[in-house]
Amino acid sequence: QVQLVEFGGGLVQAGGSLRLSCAASGRAFNTYTMGWFRQAPGKEREFVAAISGRGGTSIYADVVKGRFTISRDNAKNTVYLQMDALKPEDTALYYCAAAGILKRTPDKYDYWGQGTQVTVSS
Repeated sequence: QVQLVEFGGGLVQAGGSLRLSCAASGRAFNTYTMGWFRQAPGKEREFVAAISGRGGTSIYADVVKGRFTISRDNAKNTVYLQMDALKPEDTALYYCAAAGILKRTPDKYDYWGQGTQVTVSS
């Protein structure tokens, strides 16, 4: 069992930056792929980024590639999402999630946090 709690959301102007954190409790954090997803009002939950258990491999959605960076600190049981050059269309509730394999689809993730709101003003 893994419990996930996200931090770091907020209101930022377009072009600005935010760093999200997701703290995990439970065992064997470094065996889980960690992913970030987001969901805007009226839209489906979409993949943002994911990182393998030991951090050697990361994947990104095309719409955030080059602007967002996912990383993890296994000693702290924490995964991060550095978001730069933010756009109004990045506004959403951001979730972190844990999975056994590195995938982009939400149904492959077994554990989810409650989400943290990111709002980007134009």
